[in-house]
Amino acid sequence: MDKMSLAALLFPNVTDAPEELEVRFPQRNAPEGAVITRMAPSPTGFVHLGNLVQGLVSERMAHQSGGVLFLRVEDTDAKREVAGAVEVLIETLKHYGIHFDEGATIDGDSGNYGPYRQRQRKDIYHVYAKKLVEEGFAYPCFCTEEELAQMRQVQEARKVNFGYYGEYAIWRDRSLEEIQAALEKDMPWVLRFRSTGSIANKFKYQDLVKGELTITENDIDQVLLKSDGIPTYHFAHAVDDHLMRTTHVVRGDEWLPSLPFHIQLFKALGFKLPKYVHIGPLMKMDGASKRKLSKRKDPELALTYYKAEGFPVSAVYEYIMTLLNSNYEDWRKANPTEDSNSFKFSPKKLNPAGSLFDYAKLCDVSKNEIARMSALQVYEEVLAYAKEFDSQFANALEADPAYAQAILAIGRGGKKPRKDIATWKEVKPYMGFFYDAFFAQLDPWPERFDKATIAAALEQFKRVYDENDDAVLWFEKVKAVTESMGFTSNMKAYKADPTAWPGSVADVSTFIRIAVTGKVNSPDLYTVMQLLGKERVLARLNCTIAALQR
Repeated sequence: MDKMSLAALLFPNVTDAPEELEVRFPQRNAPEGAVITRMAPSPTGFVHLGNLVQGLVSERMAHQSGGVLFLRVEDTDAKREVAGAVEVLIETLKHYGIHFDEGATIDGDSGNYGPYRQRQRKDIYHVYAKKLVEEGFAYPCFCTEEELAQMRQVQEARKVNFGYYGEYAIWRDRSLEEIQAALEKDMPWVLRFRSTGSIANKFKYQDLVKGELTITENDIDQVLLKSDGIPTYHFAHAVDDHLMRTTHVVRGDEWLPSLPFHIQLFKALGFKLPKYVHIGPLMKMDGASKRKLSKRKDPELALTYYKAEGFPVSAVYEYIMTLLNSNYEDWRKANPTEDSNSFKFSPKKLNPAGSLFDYAKLCDVSKNEIARMSALQVYEEVLAYAKEFDSQFANALEADPAYAQAILAIGRGGKKPRKDIATWKEVKPYMGFFYDAFFAQLDPWPERFDKATIAAALEQFKRVYDENDDAVLWFEKVKAVTESMGFTSNMKAYKADPTAWPGSVADVSTFIRIAVTGKVNSPDLYTVMQLLGKERVLARLNCTIAALQR
């Protein structure tokens, strides 16, 4: 077989040489040890938590080492592409703090190693495809879908491995004349890799997460170029990672079965193999067993879920860092105010088997994160969330920013700040009672007290309430109402013998709290009433008393 003639026959319009591309895309001027890595998602319209996990690993490895993180859109599979998905992808990753040094952007490309969309790099792939044909590492295959299906049936009947290999690779050793005749008939063809591997051979490979792996050689003649001339992921990623000078590839461990072929392909192309970081899947408990997070079953897999629920970006980031490096939590406890970028991330501390996603823990992390924020910061983030998801609440917040911030400042700061809020979605239920438009009695009255008793307590408190009282005097009046009802204000004595009194000062406080806030649990009641003001407090007391007396 005249390989040069075959290459010229298959790629008559390819005039560039690999050497020219090496000059066009030179080695990067990066410090020693710098990690050059990428995110390379497909524009399918679904941006998931796994994308963010891989993105954070890539971002930390690149930026901690003084390297480069770039975004490459792997859009070679036109059938799966969703219109507008690239824009959604870029905006979502930006929302979660994944900042790229170069790559695809909404407005085009930014950087010297583009194009960063694979469908725009077709001519580049053909240069290397021609090189592989010239060197005997690739050949055209004119098999039809029917022939491939029939081949699979034969393999199934023989109980052998599926694939295009060995005796089943019927176009591997065809003559130049046979290939030329097929081309003259305009028969569709794909370009296949000529594998020299054998499943009888194994070799060792060192993965940065999995450690030492024993790998079986690839013996399949995989497709490099599809019939439309567009490359498969395997071929495109090898060429792109080489020319973009990628040093590390972070990807899910579902790609491990493809690793033998990728190693083989890089070697055939004469490229240095990047270091691979194969991340285990995100898992969740399903009863007593673990399973992978599922797009179909688990809404929390989609990144849009966290935005809609109102988890702060910083909280999602903090939680994922606890999944990625087990020592992050201890570091955060020792450095509560330190920028997370100061943490020394290590891919070697990733769990090889994958991380267990725990929604309750995410909420705890988020509560801690929000508790550390200032009232102004919380206000700004809640307002931004409400503008997108609850315009009525957004209007109320914007009408009086100082009032809203004063509400959000309750219990904030100090050694033990309140931790009532895990998501921005919870803020309206938390503070909505401060606005008459959202006020309603949400919690029922304590069952062991009749309406007349509750109304009597509220009536007595209403008569003595004075908005000018300080917190001490205010509570003394609550205790006085308690004693006048025959209840006790001595909580220690009450706990020792609850049957000695019909109720306690805690019960009277609950009556007032429900009347004023509509809830059993709310921020400090004295502060709440100060912010509401005398007019609204009395209006709510009067309205409640009237309802109880009906």
